[in-house]
Amino acid sequence: MTKPAQKMEFNVAARRIDAHGSLVRCKDAELVLDTDLAGRRDAFNPAELLLAALAACMLKGIERVTPILKFQWRGVEVKVHGVRRDVPPGMESIDYEIVVDSDEDERRLELLHENVKRYGTVLNTVAPGTVLHGALRRKSG
Repeated sequence: MTKPAQKMEFNVAARRIDAHGSLVRCKDAELVLDTDLAGRRDAFNPAELLLAALAACMLKGIERVTPILKFQWRGVEVKVHGVRRDVPPGMESIDYEIVVDSDEDERRLELLHENVKRYGTVLNTVAPGTVLHGALRRKSG
């Protein structure tokens, strides 16, 4: 009889500092949050955190699958753009671009993108609730 795989669990704790911001902690890390109604430029607001989580998911997925695929690369950048809907509040659409610095052929770039989409926890959580569109391309120059 096969033992079921152990599920990963995650914990964060956030608290209000004052009317201008909050603080979230996880493991040994902390991040100031923009929870000011007027906004603040030195912290991520909740929507930006969601987009950052999506970008981080893609980057972590690339770190995870490139050794398995024996994919050769020098670097990667992810850009994410979200459009908010007012009623009901939510992300109407999210567009992303993954730019990989690699000499791998187009077929291998497509394979990398498919793996990022297939195994991304945050990506697969966000995708059913929004229009998600993106591409993976080679860095030019």
